[in-house]
Formats: sequence, C-alpha cells, structure tokens
Amino acid sequence: MAGGSSRRWGRAVRSPLGVTAAVLLLAVLLLAVFAPMGWQARADAVHPADILQGPSGDHPAGTDLLGRDIFARVLVAARLSVELALAATGLGVLVGLLLGTAPLLLGRRAGRWAGALVNVAVAFPSLLLALFFAVVFGVGAKGAVLAIGLATAPAFARLTQTMAATVAGRDFIAAARIAGVGRVRILLRHVLPNIAEPLVVAATMAAGSALLAFAGLSFLGLGVQAPGYDWGRLLGEGLAQIYIHPAGALAPAVAVVLAAMAFNLAGEVVARAIGLRSAESGTPAGPVTAPPPRAAAATEPAAPLLAVENLRVTFPSLGAQISPVREVSLRLRPGEAVGIVGESGSGKSLTALAIAQLVAAPGRVDADRLEFLGADLRGGGAAAHRRLLGTSLAMVFQDPMTSLNPTHRVGHQLAEVVRRHQGADRRSAWARAVDRLHAVRIPAAARRARQLPHEFSGGMRQRAMIGMGLMASPALIIADEPTTALDVTVQREVLRLLENIRTADSVGLLFISHDVTVVAQVCERVLVMYAGRIVEDLPSGALLQDARHPYTRALVAAVPGMETDRDRPLAVIPGRPPDPARLPSGCAFAPRCPLATEVCREQDPPLAAYDGDRRVACHHADLAPVAVAPYRTTAGRDES
Repeated sequence: MAGGSSRRWGRAVRSPLGVTAAVLLLAVLLLAVFAPMGWQARADAVHPADILQGPSGDHPAGTDLLGRDIFARVLVAARLSVELALAATGLGVLVGLLLGTAPLLLGRRAGRWAGALVNVAVAFPSLLLALFFAVVFGVGAKGAVLAIGLATAPAFARLTQTMAATVAGRDFIAAARIAGVGRVRILLRHVLPNIAEPLVVAATMAAGSALLAFAGLSFLGLGVQAPGYDWGRLLGEGLAQIYIHPAGALAPAVAVVLAAMAFNLAGEVVARAIGLRSAESGTPAGPVTAPPPRAAAATEPAAPLLAVENLRVTFPSLGAQISPVREVSLRLRPGEAVGIVGESGSGKSLTALAIAQLVAAPGRVDADRLEFLGADLRGGGAAAHRRLLGTSLAMVFQDPMTSLNPTHRVGHQLAEVVRRHQGADRRSAWARAVDRLHAVRIPAAARRARQLPHEFSGGMRQRAMIGMGLMASPALIIADEPTTALDVTVQREVLRLLENIRTADSVGLLFISHDVTVVAQVCERVLVMYAGRIVEDLPSGALLQDARHPYTRALVAAVPGMETDRDRPLAVIPGRPPDPARLPSGCAFAPRCPLATEVCREQDPPLAAYDGDRRVACHHADLAPVAVAPYRTTAGRDES
C-alpha cells in the first residue's frame, strides 16, 4: 500500500507541472525560513549616501529612501508575507469548513441558517469583504489576517457545502447512519475524504490569493505597519518612486507573483497525487472470531420480526402535506421472505427507508405500530435505535458503487460495523471482515479486503454490500433493488446468496423490486404497491397466475416471456402513475383500470381480507381475472 502511494506521489512530482511547482514552492519556503537569518542586518542597514540608487552589483534592486538594500528587504519580507498568508488561509479554511458542513453537523434547521449566511456573504466580492473587515478589526497585521481569512471563508464554505451535500446523499452515508455512526465521524471518515481533492486545490489557491490580498491591504496602509514590512508594504513604497526608480516596485511585485504561482501550482500537484488514496492502510488478518449471538427476540417464533401498521410518510409542500407512502401495514416473521413490487414512484424504497429510520427532515414518519425485534421504533432513545438497527438490520442498496465509500478499502468499511457497535479491536474486526467476504463467495477475500471499491466488479461489490450487512449477524435484511443493472448470471448468484443466508440463519428478508418474476422466485409473500399504498398482499405462488387486483395482473402481463408473440406489441399499462400531490378521488388506479366503475372513482377501496390468506384493495377483485389476460409462462423463474 505504501509503495502504491509513493509511486503516485513520485509520478506527480516528476511531471513538468510537479517539478515547476516543487522548485517554486521550495524556494519560497526556504526564503521564508532562512532569509531573515542571512539578510536581516543588510536589509535594516541605513546608508544616507546611497538613497534611491539604481540597480548595481552591490544593490541588485537598488535602494530605498533611506538607502536600504531593496533586494535584501524583499528576501527578508518573505517570512512575514508567507506567515500572514498561511494564517489567513487557515482561518478562512477553518471557518469555511464549519459553515459548509453545518447542515451535516447541526441538522437541517441550524444548517439552514448557516447556509443563508453563506449565501449572503458570497453575494459580496471578497475584496469588499476584506476591506469591510479590515475597517472593523482595525489596521495592522492581526486585523488583516482576520479580514482576509473571513473574506476567504464564504467561497470555501460554498464549495464545501455543495460537495458535502452531494456526498451526503449517497447510499454509503445512509448505511453509516443505519450502523449508528455519529455525525462527526460520518463527516470526518466518509464525507471529507471524498471531497478532499477540490478542497485542497481551493485551499492552496486561497493561499496564493491571500498573498495578493495582503499585498493590497499593505499597499493601502491597512496591513502591516512600520517598522514591520511585507511584500505589499515594499510594493507601496516602491510604487511611490516608480517614475524615478522602477526597480524598487518591480522586485516585490515579482516576489508576490512567483509566490502566489507556487502555491497554486502546488495545489494542482497535490490534488493529482491524492487521487482516491485510502485514509487507512491494510491490517493483517488474525484468527477469525465467531459471529456475535443474535438478539433473543429474533429467535422467538411466536413474535413477529417486523410489525408495521398504518405507516405514513409525509413531506411539507407549499403549505400542504404530501403523503408518498400511506396506510402501509405488513408483518414479517423470522426467516420469512416478503417482496414489495410496483412501478417506479410507488413508494417501495421510501417504505424501506421509513422502516430503517432513514427518512430525513422535513420528512415525517408516523405509524400506529412500528416494531422491530419487539422494540417500538416510534419512541425511545435515538442512540438505542441506532444500535438496534445497526446490529440487527442490514440494508442492501440498489447501486453498490454509491453504497461503498470510494476512498476507503472494502475491508475497513466492513470492519467499522463491529468496531462501532461491538467494541471489537482492529485486528479481530479485520478478521471478521475477511471472513464475511469469504462467506459471500468473494475469491481471495484477504487480498480483496485491501482493495478499493472501484477494483471490484459490479457483482462483487453487491456481494461485498451483503457481506457488510452480515458483519453483525442481522435478523432482517432489506434488499432494495439488489439485482438492478446486473447481468442475469450475476443476478442469479446474488439471489442464491440471499436465499442461502436466509435459510441458514433464519434471517428475515424484505425484498424490493420492480421485477415481478424475480420476486415470485425469491419471496414467500408479495406486497404490491401503487400510489404509496399496498393494493394487494398475496402468496408468491398466486402472483403469476391468480392475482386479484387489476394492477397486479397488469404488472405480470407486462413482463415478456418465452411464449410472448414477438409479432405483436408488448403489453403495457396505459397512462401514468398519479402524482402524490394530486391523487384522484376514489381508487388511485381507476384512471388506468379496465374495470373501473363509478364506485371506484368515488370510493377508495380498503385493503381487506380476501380468500383467507390474501388482502386486496379493489371493488371488483372477483372480476380481475378477466381484466387482463393471465400470465401463462414461467419465464424468468429458477426451476433448478
């Protein structure tokens, strides 16, 4: 791992850009450190006989109004100029990071105020802000540092806010929240490493800009005061004599430009070298530890693993409340597989997020009952819920590339689960991660654990996500479209893996998909969702042949099979799903239903018991078999 990092840095530094940046930056830093030691006396020596002399062998840049050597003064001024620029940059970066990450650290409400402050500050040019703060804090080096630092902060905060918001919406952040990782750790471990490259570039460019800003303030008399001097003050003194002694202004101007260029070019080189380097190196695996025991409640067959009654998710919109999920009720026993199917936007994934307590504000989750392993998720301490969900609930998201942190090695991401919740040491957590990767059939698990997510194939990443869910021996796995974008061979492997895990450890499975044939293959019961509610609950054996809701039968008929006539158009469901903000009166499916009557358009049918072990929300459930032609093929089902 160290060799790869060294090679990456070596390639970056040996490039033409890297060589130029290294030479310039090294020269500036060496001057800042050693110039006062060698030239301080010469820079301060006053020679009245040599006032305003031009360039010569003794004075390469001439002399000033007191006969002091300008070249020596420029060299000595490097230390104060660089120190002040770096101090202002550090202040600006720190304040910008705090403001930009406020929504993640403080929550949406406090973060909104921080965002509003950033928006107001960004509207003003940074130079005007610097001048304003310089007047507020007073003239002098300290006031200039505060002024330039605070003037730099808004732009850095806006960049941080934008980049952090992009990363915070990805699935691996949601997975970290399920695991109970705190806000500060999520920020430091998962967010900042993924936005480090643009922040490094912005910070180094800000250092170059700070040099120019200090030169401007000192030139105006607001920065460094006599008897101190920086490049800006020397530039102001030289500019006053530019018509009779131009070299006096040229030397500090060249110093400012070269130093600013050094910082800017160095930032580009560092950003290239950082790449996607992991923050941690691999840890050798030790003896494989036994999986922790499952919670006692999960082994009680009489108690439901998950019990949900009348689940509702609402979002505010223009003074109204939109409910994209409504009246959802389900039960899931240990070892049972329940599928949720429906078109995009039907509320499948949002239902899963609500169960996992991942619906962020201003969204609101309400339910008459929401219990997992006997614990009521509607109340109680958030920390206790995070621990319960982090150890007993596993979530497998749709896109594994967005579910795994691209800057951390796969093994470390798996190990974090048991280190966070079970207090495992680094060695045993790593051993457990390797064991889980092996359990999900990833070859050479010890070597693969030290690789980054982009080094895995799509199927391997999905298996790694399942392995992450198994780190704490979960009682329930929620798989949200786990086979989307995978080829049929890899899809079959993932489905078999989920089935083996479920049967071996009696793990409950909530399987979400838009593919009715896959759900019929994997699950024992199927919930069909439309417009945010369950419209049919039936055994999977009846899904393909004997569904009683017209929407369910239409979904089945829309799937082509081996017996589908290729000379005829594929079956489609006419119309579009309704907008959750404008649901029609009566049954939401009525505008698209061939059986709709006046009662359907006026009364929304309840989800009622039908034929013993089913529930159907339809006024004409008995007539559904004639509404859409039955699905007569077993295409897509695993007959092995």
